[in-house]
Amino acid sequence: MTAETKARAACLIGWPAAHSRSPLIHHYWLRMLGIEGGYSIEAVPPEGFAEFVLHLSTHGFVGANVTIPHKERALALSMPDARARAVGAANTLWYEGGELRSTNTDIEGFIDNLDACAPGWDAATEALVLGAGGSSRAVVFGLIERGIRRVYLANRTVARARTLADQFGATVHPVPWDGIDDLLPRAELLVNTTSLGMHGQPALEIEAGRLPSHAVVADLVYVPLQTPLLAAARARGLKAADGLGMLLHQAVRGFELWFGQRPEVTPELRALVEADLTKV
Repeated sequence: MTAETKARAACLIGWPAAHSRSPLIHHYWLRMLGIEGGYSIEAVPPEGFAEFVLHLSTHGFVGANVTIPHKERALALSMPDARARAVGAANTLWYEGGELRSTNTDIEGFIDNLDACAPGWDAATEALVLGAGGSSRAVVFGLIERGIRRVYLANRTVARARTLADQFGATVHPVPWDGIDDLLPRAELLVNTTSLGMHGQPALEIEAGRLPSHAVVADLVYVPLQTPLLAAARARGLKAADGLGMLLHQAVRGFELWFGQRPEVTPELRALVEADLTKV
């Protein structure tokens, strides 16, 4: 096989990264679209990250996903777009005109998943976002971009919420964690970006019954697939979006950048990843 016809390959760079479902997702799309290509996991420690990324093509890759703990460093080592700069982290790398570019697809992963699970969700005027970490920045950016007029941001350390609010401007209002209950009756969209409710983590103590009857609930956690928050929301008949949907949707643009075709998030793909998540 000549260099010109060599199959394109991308990878996931993390430390650790062995339990990622990204290879499962991308190999499914390569197979469905009939593309000769590959996607592998590269476990790269922090001290070796810069060398690996700056010579990504030499290592045989046309691009990469980046996960913990490298997302902020990836931003600094590449040419980030507006989304990556706004979030302060990059999770997708690709080459354009010989330059290493970066973006953050968590934003569209979150938004596209909401569009798929709860069409019309953006009629909401007020949202309540729990947590002020990197995922929260992506969520808040997406909500503002879609025109949500008021975003309440609750975090156990309110100073961290204030820092994020300062970054995004007057639309975002930091609130203390103990102020959540008072905001629930007016929260037309509730988003959990914390690890609370995740397998092995403490529960998220939220009274879903206090939410409006037309509220939409999103939880970025995907292990378990149905968190107690989502179960409570669905028991009330509320529309809900889970973390697995966001994981699938955030992978779309990277695949398109690397392999030249835009894939679809299908029920078959979701069932494939669900089965992998739930197997013993």
